[in-house]
Amino acid sequence: MSPQKVREVTRQIQGLPAEQALASLSFVPRKSARLVAKTLKSAIANAENNNDLKPEALRVKEATVGPGQTLKRFSPRARGSAGPILKRSCHIRIVLSDE
Repeated sequence: MSPQKVREVTRQIQGLPAEQALASLSFVPRKSARLVAKTLKSAIANAENNNDLKPEALRVKEATVGPGQTLKRFSPRARGSAGPILKRSCHIRIVLSDE
């Protein structure tokens, strides 16, 4: 999924409590919302298991999306030419804090 499509969803959850962010993502009708929710659940589980933090106290401090690897493909066009297809990917980064 392209970073531009995922950024629209991550802007909605910045600054929210983690549980409220998960709840709001469940109502967003986009494929990128499911990917961000999966990443957020992983971040909550990491904070709980690695740092002994309570999930109720966690807040989304930062949610950024950066470009990833782009697969370059070609589609046939008229007169034997080719048109480029860029299959973009992204890296989702979510930072939680207990402030």
